[in-house]
Amino acid sequence: EFGVDGKPKATPRIKSWRRGKMSGITTPDTADDCKALVAMAAQPHLPPTPLDGPIKCDITLVFPRPKRLCRKRDYPGMIPMDRKPDRDNCEKAILDMLSGIGMWTDDARVCTGPVDKWYHAIGAGPGAWIEIGTIAELLADKAEQK
Repeated sequence: EFGVDGKPKATPRIKSWRRGKMSGITTPDTADDCKALVAMAAQPHLPPTPLDGPIKCDITLVFPRPKRLCRKRDYPGMIPMDRKPDRDNCEKAILDMLSGIGMWTDDARVCTGPVDKWYHAIGAGPGAWIEIGTIAELLADKAEQK
């Protein structure tokens, strides 16, 4: 388990456009700064050898709260986020970075785990919370609880 401070970003997608006889390709901003924050936060938690086998990765993304939700009458805690960026694109950025620094052998090994998007609570800031475990560890924990 580890937390990442800073605004989460999605892996950008190249977009093509066409207007009459003209067409082109637009490359949006990169998510490199967000990926660097994830790499720095994950570094102390890297296993001695990359994880292998089925992996569970729970991700909670906390985005900046818009001003329209910062009024006194608004709920002060975290609020579910139903706007862009898409959660699967944010998850891809995080999983790709964790693969790149050696958390696991391949991000295709991640087979389960929720990805939640929230606006931060009033007085808090944006970031992400990432919890990683192997399925074998989870099954062993459940067996101990019984």
